[in-house]
Amino acid sequence: MRILLVSDYATPTGGAELMVLMLRDALRLRGHDARLLASSARPLGIPSQADYECFGMTSRLRGLTQVANPSAYLSLHRILQNFKPDIVHVRLFLSQLSPLILPLLENVPAIFHEAWYRSICPIGTKLLPGFTRCHEHAGLACLKNGCVPAYAWPFQMTQMKLWLRWKSAFDVVVANSHATRSRLEADGIQTAEVIWNGVPVRAARRPLADPPVVAFAGRLVPEKGADVLLEAFAKVVKRIPNATLLIAGDGPERHRLQAKIEQLSLGSRIVMLGHLSRTQLEDHFAGAWVQVVPSRWEEPFGIVAAEGMMRGTAVIASNTGGLAELIQDGENGILLAPSDPATLATSILSLLENPAKTDRMGMSGREFAMRYLSEEVFVDRFVNLYQSLARPC
Repeated sequence: MRILLVSDYATPTGGAELMVLMLRDALRLRGHDARLLASSARPLGIPSQADYECFGMTSRLRGLTQVANPSAYLSLHRILQNFKPDIVHVRLFLSQLSPLILPLLENVPAIFHEAWYRSICPIGTKLLPGFTRCHEHAGLACLKNGCVPAYAWPFQMTQMKLWLRWKSAFDVVVANSHATRSRLEADGIQTAEVIWNGVPVRAARRPLADPPVVAFAGRLVPEKGADVLLEAFAKVVKRIPNATLLIAGDGPERHRLQAKIEQLSLGSRIVMLGHLSRTQLEDHFAGAWVQVVPSRWEEPFGIVAAEGMMRGTAVIASNTGGLAELIQDGENGILLAPSDPATLATSILSLLENPAKTDRMGMSGREFAMRYLSEEVFVDRFVNLYQSLARPC
């Protein structure tokens, strides 16, 4: 089959981007002609891995191209004419490519694979200032609640209207978790499928050994809750002074987190690793006892939790969104309320002080991941969907 994947970004800088790159490469290994169209925007300066590129930007002027990106329209038009894909699989389009691409998809089988809440929320998180959940529809509430600045609000609302006007261009909407599906359908976006993300099958982690290591991976943004983990870890080292925390990732919160590390006198116990490739991350995390996912927002899926489970690392995560689907509390991980450093510290200590429990929980998570969260399962589901939608020659 000829499959065109479409995404705002083709840089391995986030879960959605990693999924689309992995899917393209896996489809090629199965003999399909899979190609990826993405914008030229490069978050964190990471090189793009796109096969086709259109214009993209990361400045504040991006609001203009989010409404209408003529370069994306022209690029997609040309690709559809020349490549003639059997299926178009759109992963991300509202941050760079714009709804202007959607009318082009009316005459080709097309899938929208929602990775977060961007199709129903201009900031994509359904999280209000102050980290409370938003239950309002996009509109005046976005301005009233301070989620979108006044200068950007008209552009964001125009984009949302265009997306809703042309959403029928998609034959199928796929959500990456039942939690995402529930959020989409509450805002009138009907989803036909739920397909969990897949992660590479890897060798199990090394046997647990001192000193105990806690791991965090993710973008350094407020909704990921790394600051909550720092407060919890300050309590942990009072009981286990040689414990170490690895923080992998980069983002706008980096300097604030570094200041907090100094404030809490944790400098000798925390290693800031910066942005890492998947291979580099696995090398660093191979000996981790616990992986913590302390998100404040409802993670649509929780790719770093799935990676930790595949490795055989015990996972402690916020009891929200897709994370609550992956983790059975007390069996293959621990779920707890977000933004609660004291409870998080207690949960971390319960594992670091009980290696047998930690090992058992990690191996249970690995069994779950091997069965439900492998790349092979993920790709199989999409290939079956493509075949059901593709039109006979």
